[in-house]
Amino acid sequence: QVQLVESGGGLVQAGGSLRLSCAASGSILVIYDMNWYRQAPGKQRELVALITSSGSTNYADSVKGRFTISRDNAKNTMYLQMNSLKPEDTAVYYCNAKVMTMRFTTNDYWGQGTQVTVSS
Repeated sequence: QVQLVESGGGLVQAGGSLRLSCAASGSILVIYDMNWYRQAPGKQRELVALITSSGSTNYADSVKGRFTISRDNAKNTMYLQMNSLKPEDTAVYYCNAKVMTMRFTTNDYWGQGTQVTVSS
């Protein structure tokens, strides 16, 4: 079994910053791509940022220049530094990872989500 646990969400004023973390644990052999998604009320879940195992990154246009994704492979942890936050960034943020387990099976795993609320 593999678990992903997010932390770092909260309430912040517009223009502020937050740093999200996603820690992976369990029967992990390899973690491939890791992603941050978000889902606002009444909207579909959307990809915010991704980072490959080699460190290549990509961002949604709406967060480019404000958000930075990173990972610490030694700690099996991914981060999302969010700066210049806007009210439209309010959502539940989920981490997602493709993981090969010790049983040599590869699956997608999701965290439980962490709420980010940006007040105007």
